[in-house]
Amino acid sequence: MNKVLIVDDDKIIRLSLKEILEDNGFSSMEAFSGRQAIELFKKEIPDAVLLDLKMPGMDGIETMQELKKIDADVPVIIVTAHVDLDAAVGAIKLGAYDFIVKPPKFDRLLLTLKRAIEKMQLEKAVKRLNTAVGASLEWLLGKSEVMKGITEQIEQVASSDFSVIIQGETGTGKTTIANIIHNLSKRANSPFVTVDIGAIPESLVESELFGHERGAFTGADKKKKGFFEVANGGTILIDEVQNISPYIQGKLLRAVEEKKIYPLGNTQPVDIDVRIIAATNTDIRQAVREKKIREDMFFRLSEFIINLPTLRERIDDIPFLAQRFLVEACAEINKQVYEISDDAVNLLVHYPWPGNVRELKNVIRRAALVSSEGVIKAEHLSFIIGDKSDDRNGIPLMPLKELVAIAVRDVEKKAIKQALEATKGNKTKAASILQIDYKTLLTKIKECNIQ
Repeated sequence: MNKVLIVDDDKIIRLSLKEILEDNGFSSMEAFSGRQAIELFKKEIPDAVLLDLKMPGMDGIETMQELKKIDADVPVIIVTAHVDLDAAVGAIKLGAYDFIVKPPKFDRLLLTLKRAIEKMQLEKAVKRLNTAVGASLEWLLGKSEVMKGITEQIEQVASSDFSVIIQGETGTGKTTIANIIHNLSKRANSPFVTVDIGAIPESLVESELFGHERGAFTGADKKKKGFFEVANGGTILIDEVQNISPYIQGKLLRAVEEKKIYPLGNTQPVDIDVRIIAATNTDIRQAVREKKIREDMFFRLSEFIINLPTLRERIDDIPFLAQRFLVEACAEINKQVYEISDDAVNLLVHYPWPGNVRELKNVIRRAALVSSEGVIKAEHLSFIIGDKSDDRNGIPLMPLKELVAIAVRDVEKKAIKQALEATKGNKTKAASILQIDYKTLLTKIKECNIQ
């Protein structure tokens, strides 16, 4: 039951308003002066206030200003005589919700009260939601100043329908950010579809994105919906957007602008309503300058750009994220590990984290698995990451097995780069030269962060 504070120096008016309110499902409190109203307001915050404008001593304007200092959200409705209309309008400018002319028309009074209370409840719910969202984003992303900026950007863009480009090194959390944006948007109850362009053979990208009809090409033995149609009404994340060919970029631009797609083998368009989030581990503007990304597509997709920092650029978050990942790992492996020792935290903070947040998560999972006595110690991390901050004569101190693995990875990276250069970026031909399958090549390209 909503409670209304009635403030009027006229007892008959107070009793009349009280009777009307209580007959219509409200409860009420009464005050004959501004001072008494303030004391009652402090003891029990009402849902709304009916406030007389002209009272001896403290008038309605002064009383409202004092009430707003206590709780600015509670709506104040001014009750005024005809001669006080200018003052009532002035009160609205100072924060009153509305005004009612004496003697009040009770239907209008009740309707105004209901609307005022509904508005207040909605605003408070939004505030609570924003507070909860901020807290949950902090838990997911970190507490550092740089991540607070990212959180603000997410909250700004999520409620819109802007296209977004998220750029950052591999492992910085681009997919996580995209998922958060989707979950905070009006599309949250519709599909969130992730497309890894780098994992799709070039000859199949158009079919995978836009779908195809039966018989559209050799091997197309049945009709297939593309990712855009599957994501209809929701959000599509296109990862490694810099790897899309200029031809497909043109198709993508047309789909975005017309909100229609043309499946292969079908001359009739399919209507779509999809929000696009693009992710890249390269500098998107540099990709435009190098003609890897068409300018018109960049302008269409870059309505909002989020630049994710590396983990080494926000070391303040490392202890917090490590503890969070420890909680998740314990739940996953059903093991109780309560803390990370100071020595272990020091090791984590001084490690360069080339794999960023993703690597930190995996390290903590493995350390939790091998730890004992409920504590992750430095010894549980050293065999995983070593003390790579102590680099003597160019050779970091770490287990020999891991050092060999790094050397092998470096050789692989050079070989893959050479193969791609020789084939002018044709991954199928590069895989053939290296005598590995296409999928393995894509995996190694991602692991080695080859642009």
